[in-house]
Amino acid sequence: MSFGQGGPSWGPGDSRTPDWAALAEASAARGRRRKWLFIGGGALATAAVAAIVATAVITTDGGGGASGPQKNASELPVPADLPSESAPGPSFSSVAPPPPPDPKDYIADEKKDTSPVTVDAFFPGRKLTMGDRVYAKGATTRTTGCATVTQGALGPILENNGCDQVIRATYSKDGIAVTVGLAVFGTEAQAKKAAQQASGGIASLSGSGVPTFCRGGAVCRRTANSYGRYAYFTVGGHISGKNVTTADKAVYAVGDDLTDFAFRQIRHRGEVQASAAAGAPVT
Repeated sequence: MSFGQGGPSWGPGDSRTPDWAALAEASAARGRRRKWLFIGGGALATAAVAAIVATAVITTDGGGGASGPQKNASELPVPADLPSESAPGPSFSSVAPPPPPDPKDYIADEKKDTSPVTVDAFFPGRKLTMGDRVYAKGATTRTTGCATVTQGALGPILENNGCDQVIRATYSKDGIAVTVGLAVFGTEAQAKKAAQQASGGIASLSGSGVPTFCRGGAVCRRTANSYGRYAYFTVGGHISGKNVTTADKAVYAVGDDLTDFAFRQIRHRGEVQASAAAGAPVT
C-alpha cells in the first residue's frame, strides 16, 4: 500500500507493517538538508551585514560622496596655521613730539619778534574794557626819540640800555587819566635792566578830550615793569591836578588795569607769533 510520493511505504512481508529502516533513513536525510539550509542562510546573512558595514565605512572614511573627499586628522592645519584670536595692540612711537613753542621766546629778542611794532598793534580800538570797567582812549604817539617822552632820569636810562622806540596811549575814566608807555629794546636783558633802573617816569600824554595832567609838580602814581624785550611804564592821576595819595584807590585801580592790559598785549604778541611758527611746515 502506498500513500503517494513522499508518503510511508510498507515492506514486502506485510502490507500493513511500515519499513522502519527506510523511514528513519528518509527522516535523517531531511534533517541534514534543513541543517545545511540553516547554516547556508546564516552565512549569507552574515556576509550581507559585513558588506553593509564595509560600505558604510568606505562612505564615511573613503572620500566618495556628494560633499567631496573627507580629510583625515593628519591633513588638518597645524596650530601655527590657525588665525590668532586676539587683534594686535596699538603701537606708539618712541620719539617724543617736540614741545610747543614758548610765546615768550618770540618777544624776548628782536630776531624772532618780527611782527610790526605799531600803536594799533598794542592799543587797538577806541576804548578799553576791563571786566565791568570801560575806559575811553585818548591820544596816542610813537617815537624813536625815547628820551623825549620821559620825565626825570628815565630818558638817559632808556637810551643807555638801547631803547629803539616808545609808544604811548592815554585812557581816562571818571576824572582819572593814565598814560601807558612801551619802550622797545633789542633784547630781554636790556628791557629788564631799564625797568629795574627806572627813575622819574614816562611823560603824560594829553589830547583827544583829555587835558594836561600830571605836570607842573602834581603828585601822580608811576609804575615800571618789563616783559620780553619791552619795558612798560604808567603815570596816572587826577585830571583836576589834585595830588594822588595812597588812599586814592580809584587812581590805583585804573593804573593797575592799564598795567595789566599792557602786559596782556605783549604776551598776546608772543602767542600769535608762536602759533604761526608751530603751524609752519618743517624745513
